[in-house]
Amino acid sequence: MLTLLLIVLAIAGLLVVMRREAGATPALALLGVLGLVGVVFGAPVIGTLLLIGAAAVAVAGLPALRSKWLTPRIFATFKKVAPKVSATERTALEAGSVSWDGELFSGKPQWQSLLDFKDDGLSDEEQAFLDNQCSKAAGMCNAWDIARERADLPQALWDFLKKEGFFGMIIPKEYGGLGFSAKAQSMVLQKLSANETLMVTVGVPNSLGPGELLLKYGTQEQKDHYLPRLADGREIPCFGLTGPRAGSDATSLPDTGVVCKQVINGEEVVGVRLNFEKRWITLAPIATVVGLAFRLFDPENLLGEEEDRGITLALIPRDTQGMDIGRRHHPIGSPFMNGPIKGKDVFVPLDTIIGGPDMIGQGWRMLVECLSIGRCITLPSGATGTARYALGWSGGFTRVRRQFNVPVAEMEGVQEPLARMASLAYISAATVYQTANLIDHGEKPAVPSAILKSQLTEFQRVLLSDAMDVHGGKAVTLGPRNYLGIGYSANPVAITVEGANIMTRNLMIFGQGAIRCHPYVLEELAAKDANDVKAFDKAFFGHAGLIFGNAARAFTLGFGLGKPSVPFSGPAVGYAQDIARLSAGFGLCADAAMASLGSTLKKREMLSARLGDILSNLYLASMVLKQWHTGNKVEGEEALLHYSMQFLLNRAEQAFVEIFDNLPNRALGKVLNVVVMPTGRRWNKPHDDLARDIAQRVSTQSALRSKLLTNTWDKDDGTESNPLARYNALLKEYDRAEAIYRTVNKAYAKGELPQTALHPEARVEAALEKGLINEEDAAFMRTFEAEVLEMLTVDDFAYDAFANDKSTLIDHNAAPAKASPQAETSVK
Repeated sequence: MLTLLLIVLAIAGLLVVMRREAGATPALALLGVLGLVGVVFGAPVIGTLLLIGAAAVAVAGLPALRSKWLTPRIFATFKKVAPKVSATERTALEAGSVSWDGELFSGKPQWQSLLDFKDDGLSDEEQAFLDNQCSKAAGMCNAWDIARERADLPQALWDFLKKEGFFGMIIPKEYGGLGFSAKAQSMVLQKLSANETLMVTVGVPNSLGPGELLLKYGTQEQKDHYLPRLADGREIPCFGLTGPRAGSDATSLPDTGVVCKQVINGEEVVGVRLNFEKRWITLAPIATVVGLAFRLFDPENLLGEEEDRGITLALIPRDTQGMDIGRRHHPIGSPFMNGPIKGKDVFVPLDTIIGGPDMIGQGWRMLVECLSIGRCITLPSGATGTARYALGWSGGFTRVRRQFNVPVAEMEGVQEPLARMASLAYISAATVYQTANLIDHGEKPAVPSAILKSQLTEFQRVLLSDAMDVHGGKAVTLGPRNYLGIGYSANPVAITVEGANIMTRNLMIFGQGAIRCHPYVLEELAAKDANDVKAFDKAFFGHAGLIFGNAARAFTLGFGLGKPSVPFSGPAVGYAQDIARLSAGFGLCADAAMASLGSTLKKREMLSARLGDILSNLYLASMVLKQWHTGNKVEGEEALLHYSMQFLLNRAEQAFVEIFDNLPNRALGKVLNVVVMPTGRRWNKPHDDLARDIAQRVSTQSALRSKLLTNTWDKDDGTESNPLARYNALLKEYDRAEAIYRTVNKAYAKGELPQTALHPEARVEAALEKGLINEEDAAFMRTFEAEVLEMLTVDDFAYDAFANDKSTLIDHNAAPAKASPQAETSVK
């Protein structure tokens, strides 16, 4: 009995010590005391084993002892197996900052640190711009006209965007810009996502491009000259990074600049001779100034002793001799300005280098630091805005579209995608807003930028597919009435640009996060590079304590023991506590993968992707909880919270299972499974009841629908028709219409109306004639049905409308040509 008691006490005590990461001394004391109790009171075997364990802890855990023999051996092995970090990788790792992503990597997230990022909302000026200028800009767009008729935004819209400062949102007011917060910039792009070409056109100059690079690194002369001109649209910028042989691997760009001298106006000038070929450059066809990334060489040592000076950035006027610019690519689905730029022997003076000569060779660092913010805002905001519009259109369409005498929104096959769309829009809005709030507090979220870009654009892909499905023929027939199809076809652009999602998911999220966000890995690598065994000892054994701590936390929390205190209330409490459980499991699995695979983990991209999936889903779930905690709640939102959290946590657990099943060390996979999920999986996919409730609310005039569509263009106040406003107007009248539908259809089913009354309009007139409804109701239904029919109608065109070369048209219904008399005779 004493033996069993000592075993239980030892296990329980060690779990407590490990959970608290209390170090070797408490563990040594615990095992020593229990061992002595066993030896003295009649359990010598277990007592001896416990004392041996205490001795092992002392030798391996006490710094004074381990530093003599253990640490040097581990350090020697670590230097052999640790991954080599290239200069470009180190630059990327050191860019940006670590905030909530680091908490999730720790395995013991401190929720208050997230809540401490207070949200002051938008300023009155920012909200007014969103309500007025953004609404007017969105109201000037017709997707068909932009994509198929003119392949450009209307001139009046270009003029308006320049006049109102849309291209200067990130430029401070002292330079003539709007000086907007990151949250305001995000909300603007979400509202402009009513049209994807408009969103891209405004988003790119305010993202990775000359404006942000000049703000952070430009010389004062460059700022004074360019920033006011960029802010008011006198200059249209583009940035040339990618090319035929340098896409995702931007550090391998083959474009070169050579330092040389050239005589200009009789004076010898030191400058750079550039040769480059860029493709897929947004705004290039119309840009007046080109930001350019290239590899700089100084073979004559005009600037110093180094020949290879590294990646450098320059700002080059469009009319510079030797630059070929103006042709266009044809991006799938959307005609936003995009094209190639070429240059042969283009000479530019040194003062075109962004930041001047002092920033030579700093281009890669400049790019990744800017990208960490831009990738958090532009494409994620566009995806979020698209999600909200698609949800609004789909909810309205499925409510007014009737089949089998009921709205299709009442059919469970339609309710399932509607609920999923609502959840993805809800998660996206919370994540992009709260991450922008982090940026407004000075954070530069490098790893979250990869999470947002890949996850939210993938959400957009799923959501647009769902929207197409529930719209059916309405959305697959292109024309001026189709508000969805062109945006759907343009979605691959968001998936591909600013770091293709395949690369981002498989390489960047965990690959960068494992070193950048981990509490100890960066310190261990730094100690290795410095050959500092003392620093390594501190980092490595702190790391070991973290591993034991995460194992203990994951295991005990898996049984529901020792749940952490969290600063939430209501339904958020349980979710926050389970994110903490999965965070501990994630930290343990991350360390297990790195330890068991070492440098080969870089090549195990599928495992790396799954680890990234866990981190991504925990990050998204955390942002949803913060938004729920700080935001105003409406009726029906709790169901959406439950659906969204269960959706994300189910995906996180699925990624865990796939890691357990695919680790090369099968024994390690099985052990991790037992430790992280001792009682099995906890989260199923969201229940059908939640889906039914959410679908009902987003397809009717409800508080939840209104909240999800806040700050979209939802007024019929533009020069172009607004389908969202029209659906909202129909939903406002829907309850009255539904009551009349029931009366009329019931009478028809009973045979009280003529069997020839097959159309709703005919049944309304027949019901009026029979006295089943009054003239007021009939007049209401005539107007209502006319608008419904307009929203269901698709476009048709002349037979020859789509042929650019009319001479190639085939008249398939032409009368057969008559054979000549000679031919008829010869046949006979």
